[in-house]
Order: sequence, then C-alpha cells, then structure tokens
Amino acid sequence: MSTGLGTLLLADARLPVGGHTYSAGLEPALLDGLPPHRVPEYIAARTRTVGLVEAAAAVLAHRAVGGVTASAVDGTEGVGVDTGALADAHEALLARSPSAPLRDISGLLGRGLVRLADRLWPEHPAVKALRTLGRAPQRPIALGAVAAVMGADEAEVARVSLYDDAQTVASAALKLAPVDPVDAAGWVLGAEGVISATVAEALAVRGTDDLPARTAPQIEGWSLEHQLKTRRIFVA
Repeated sequence: MSTGLGTLLLADARLPVGGHTYSAGLEPALLDGLPPHRVPEYIAARTRTVGLVEAAAAVLAHRAVGGVTASAVDGTEGVGVDTGALADAHEALLARSPSAPLRDISGLLGRGLVRLADRLWPEHPAVKALRTLGRAPQRPIALGAVAAVMGADEAEVARVSLYDDAQTVASAALKLAPVDPVDAAGWVLGAEGVISATVAEALAVRGTDDLPARTAPQIEGWSLEHQLKTRRIFVA
C-alpha cells in the first residue's frame, strides 16, 4: 500500500472506526436553521477553528511517535516514541475542547482507530504508546500516531485530518438534507484553498505551548443541545 493511499483510507467513511455515527456538528446545525446552501461556509468555519486545532494536535502526535513506520520497527521497545510528548499533546487538546459531548465522540473515534491499529500492528511502539494515555485517545491524537505508523508525513497528517472533517460534513448532508451528491462533492473540492492554508498553519505549530485554542462556540452549544435530543441520526 502506498503512503498516499493509506493516508486517504484513514478518511474513508468505510473505515471501521465509527465515523458513520458523526456529522461533525451538521445535524444540530441544520435542526437549528442552517440552510443547506450555507454548508460550504460551515465547512470553512470548522476548518479555520476546530479543524486547525485538531490538525495541529495530530501533527504533534505524529512528531511524538517519531514518525516510526511499521516497516521500520525492529522490535526495540519504544523506538522513536516520546510517550510524555504524546500525553502532553493529548492533554493540551482536551484543554481546548470545552464540550463534553464532542470530547466523548472524539474519544469514540480515537478508540476505533486504536482498535484498528491493534489488529494490524499490535506490537508497534506507537500503538502501545496510545494505550498508555489512560483513557480513550482523542481522534486527532490517534490519527497522528496511526498515520505515522503507516508512513505518512506531517503535511499528509494535517491534510487528512482536515479533509476527513470536511468530507464528514458533506457525507452527513446527504443523509440530512435534499442535497445533490455532485454538490456535496463540490463542497469538499471547494474547500481546498482553506484546507491548504490551514495545513500550513498546523505545520507551523512547534509544541503544545503554541497549539491554537480557536473555538467555535455555536458548534459547541449545538453539541450540548443535541445530546439531549431523543430523535437524531448522529450522536453529534
């Protein structure tokens, strides 16, 4: 498997990690009156805020495990892995995630990635490091570590994190609104400019001290309201 294809598979809706349960906040947004034609603006807003924070956290996780690929591991315990830096990145991300429901869904998705990695590379030091966090790792942290195992570089990690968020919104729209699939695909393609700019911002982050703390208060508020609804398609 080539690195590019492997990285893209991490953002594939068919990957068995639970992504089908998540709308990236679109369901509560539409229920609150967001018109479908404004979904591209919603994607751009997420990319610049929570998307940047998550992409940067994924890059920090990638660096913490040293970018050690599955083919490069020689059996030496902890090769290239800084478990302290991985834990610090995880805690820094949690501190920038004020919504408990969003932390929960991110943990669910992160747990799915770890479960997948456990099946494929159970003895890999980066996979073992994810298990030392003491709780379900947030999705960006697991994504960064697993992508490193697959051989992705930092830029690929940041891009796949942002692309996954955009395509999650677009895919959810097809289930929630009268949207033409061609339009939904166009929304993701149209986000290329803001995604590329945000990738550059994410790569410029050197450590947890300068991890961005941009928030999207409306999205967080919607997540709290959505948690109380008894009739919903997605958990968030």
